[in-house]
Amino acid sequence: MSADDALRALPSSVEIFDTTLRDGAQFEGISLTVDDKLRVAEQLEYLGVRWIEGGYPQANPKDAEFFARAPKELTLRTAELVAFGSTRRPAGKVDVDPTLAALIEAGTSTACIVGKSWDFHVLEALRTTLDEGVAMVGESVAFLKREGLRVFFDAEHFFDGYKANAEFALRVLEAAMVNGADCVVLCDTNGGSLPHEVQRITGEVVSFLGQNTAVGIHTQNDSGCAVANSIAAVLGGATQVQGTVNGYGERTGNANLMTVIPDLTLKLGVATLPEGHLERLTVVSHRVAELVNLPPHPADPFVGQSAFAHKGGLHTSALGRAGGATYEHIDPAVVGNHTRVLVSDLGGRAGMAMKAEEFGVEIDARTSGELSEQLKTLESEGWLFESADASLELRMRRAAGWVQEFFEIESYEVTSEHLEGAASGSEEPVITTRARVSLRTGGEQVRAEGEGNGPVNALDSAVRAALTDAHPALARIHLTDFKVRVVDGGAATGAVVRVLIDSTDGDRVWTTVGVDSNVIEASWQALVDSLQFGLLHAGE
Repeated sequence: MSADDALRALPSSVEIFDTTLRDGAQFEGISLTVDDKLRVAEQLEYLGVRWIEGGYPQANPKDAEFFARAPKELTLRTAELVAFGSTRRPAGKVDVDPTLAALIEAGTSTACIVGKSWDFHVLEALRTTLDEGVAMVGESVAFLKREGLRVFFDAEHFFDGYKANAEFALRVLEAAMVNGADCVVLCDTNGGSLPHEVQRITGEVVSFLGQNTAVGIHTQNDSGCAVANSIAAVLGGATQVQGTVNGYGERTGNANLMTVIPDLTLKLGVATLPEGHLERLTVVSHRVAELVNLPPHPADPFVGQSAFAHKGGLHTSALGRAGGATYEHIDPAVVGNHTRVLVSDLGGRAGMAMKAEEFGVEIDARTSGELSEQLKTLESEGWLFESADASLELRMRRAAGWVQEFFEIESYEVTSEHLEGAASGSEEPVITTRARVSLRTGGEQVRAEGEGNGPVNALDSAVRAALTDAHPALARIHLTDFKVRVVDGGAATGAVVRVLIDSTDGDRVWTTVGVDSNVIEASWQALVDSLQFGLLHAGE
């Protein structure tokens, strides 16, 4: 089939089958509680996927509990829950098979079962005959259909199996189809297939089974082609796409639905989500990342923080003249993202002016040029403003003539005492960190002390003790993250360090930066910027 023929044969829509709660949960570093799974399912419903695979109810008590609680605790309007399992065992009987029984007991209207479609696995892993391998699939599908379930069949290792023994792989699909499977899903379980193979083989399967049989695609990312393979399968005739939020999954992950969905809809015109739901993509990506306790990947297409970020001077200059179309392949708002201009030593006056406009700061061309040159010098010394917008905004405001009047710094002192053995009076070492600060606020000198879990926490406590009466808005400002990086590793313990501090007031989050050869001084710089920025935007 030519490329033009494939485009003409594209389906008008595909069903999105999300397996984050099952396949995605196998990603290294993810461990979901039942409550976590319920919250992720809420996000998937909000996004508008058609199917949510909730887990393997026979495999562990956690998944069984999820299916028991879901009907009472989830409100699903767009999506339907799917329970996952496998075919009956070799030489077993469907009516006494524990996995099939668990699928029925899960209480869902739909079950997805996996079966072998590669002759090598049937002969070597299952240690049975090819005829028995086919019977296991057909009988399991028929049994679940008699119980009133909708049944999807995942043909495990299908592409490897098809390349090794196409006749057997097709017999397996045919057994599922003639026994009532509502969709047969071609799985690239090892993730080693390439897009041209997936498109060709999917097309041949669709031709063999006929247009009335729904064919799906499930790809792993071991060769880095999971998204491309999913799209290739749709070009070949697949009408169901299985994948996960942010590409989570075993080994290198599954097809990233946050990329597959906009590629299909925005690039190929294939409907994937309900009308108006595509703009929810970015927020759902980030919310699920938070729920699984993994940081969002900034370079992810469409939804990443850096997906529409521009750093080079040529790029930012063009953006300033002609808008996002010059270096953005779509309008970021369509997927719920936005354009970001990064100010760095690679940028120029145009980028600085755009950033000032974003902050609502008025600076003239001369000031913009001076700031640009200053930042190039500072970044050569280890400063980094592209990740610290709050510190950058404060510098811009000062350059424009703003003078902050919240507090002036006179001095600070930090001491840390480490006691062991008899001196500590404990079997464990006792570490005490104290800070003293001298500040001026409202024309008066204020001194205060604070203790904390380390020097930054102690300094933060001391500043708050000194200023909270004069600036009650400080009570809402909290430090949420603290990162230290050695800028010049060659200098060993005397190296310059860069400190980034993330803070929040409950409504917004901001990042500040400090750089010095003394880690406490670098931390102090970032801390002071954080508090001043918070007070500025609190209306003080």
